Amino acid sequence: MMIRVLLYLAIIVQFVAMYYAIRLVRRTKYNVIWFLFIVGFVVLGVERFLQLLMSYGYQFSVYTIVWHDIVVSVCVSGGIVMLDRLFVYIDRLNRHRQLTDKRILTAVLRAEEKTRSTFSKELHDGLGPLLSSAKISLSAIKREELDTERREIFDNTLYVVEEALRSLREISNNLSPHVLSDFGLARGIQNFIDRSQTLHNVKISYATNLRGERYDSDIEVIMYRVVCELITNSLKHSGCSEIRLSLTSGGDMLELQYTDNGRGFNPQSMMDCGMGLSNINSRVNSLNGEFEVTSTKGRGMRASVKVNVRGAVRMMTAPSAMETSKMSAKAKNNKRR
Repeated sequence: MMIRVLLYLAIIVQFVAMYYAIRLVRRTKYNVIWFLFIVGFVVLGVERFLQLLMSYGYQFSVYTIVWHDIVVSVCVSGGIVMLDRLFVYIDRLNRHRQLTDKRILTAVLRAEEKTRSTFSKELHDGLGPLLSSAKISLSAIKREELDTERREIFDNTLYVVEEALRSLREISNNLSPHVLSDFGLARGIQNFIDRSQTLHNVKISYATNLRGERYDSDIEVIMYRVVCELITNSLKHSGCSEIRLSLTSGGDMLELQYTDNGRGFNPQSMMDCGMGLSNINSRVNSLNGEFEVTSTKGRGMRASVKVNVRGAVRMMTAPSAMETSKMSAKAKNNKRR
């Protein structure tokens, strides 16, 4: 009696499995897999039905059962082989999707940097000369010939114009750092650190073995933005008193090591909700790089970025003396403005 109950249960299970295999036919590309499994489940169900009849006294040839077993084995084996092809196809789709995502992200980052550069240029070349002209016009007024009240108004107006020029240069540089495009990654980072230290009472130590090396513009801009984001996060959120970072190049690998002695945080929660870590991770991924961050509450944080620059355009020579003199003259002119 128990054998008959088990055979009934086996038949039910086979047809339930066949029902789900039928549902999967339209949901995947390799429908042959599920057709093979459907046939296998049907034949296996029929075999169990024959075994059930045999338990009631009916007789069937042994060859009938054997042939059923052979058909089931062939169907299951063929289905397994096709499943392997399905997994290969899924892996290929995932790689294609990841590649597409990286291309889209790279295009977005390039469009963002292009917009920043255009906006920075419009501010510097459009609004900058107007403010400089206003300052020159005010400077032409003889201050000594004004009475006390008008002299105070003159001084306040001149101060406002100078502050507007300073803010304009700062905004323009933050949008598109000219030092980065003119002198390269190492100098651009040093310039950002110098400006940050003038505004915050935090010691920032910076070491690099880069001199005049130049990389692909995408690499330079993204690495520069990563450093800016890390330093800004530390200054705003960590309460640190010291920041250390090193930028080294060895062979085809460009590596950034960053630490601060701030209050620390939970890296996973910050990666999901804030502090710009997800933005940094996206930028590094667009270069096929590696980004790791570790932190413990009360013990600061450590971040590591590694990017393979193989295939990037590298200029191993520093800017010529003529280029340096031109940039110095340009910097002096901007400072006078």
